[in-house]
Amino acid sequence: MTLPLVSPVIFFVVVLSFINAYQVFGEAYIMTRGGPLNATTTIVYYIFQWAFQRFSMGYASALAYALFIVILLLTLVQFRLEERWVRYD
Repeated sequence: MTLPLVSPVIFFVVVLSFINAYQVFGEAYIMTRGGPLNATTTIVYYIFQWAFQRFSMGYASALAYALFIVILLLTLVQFRLEERWVRYD
């Protein structure tokens, strides 16, 4: 098995892992609740804080929309770079 044969699978795993990395919530919430001096606060936990602890749904939804745009743009960049190293032979 050579790398060109598994490059589509590697690309798929990289894209999903990248998207998953931006959606980390459970670990920060359960273990540290943001940690000392907000050291483990992630963007999703920050959205949760604004929505359900500070009851500012408008700001939280704007943050969620911004997170969606960032993930979308970075995924599109990955798909543009896909043509350089993924082979579908």
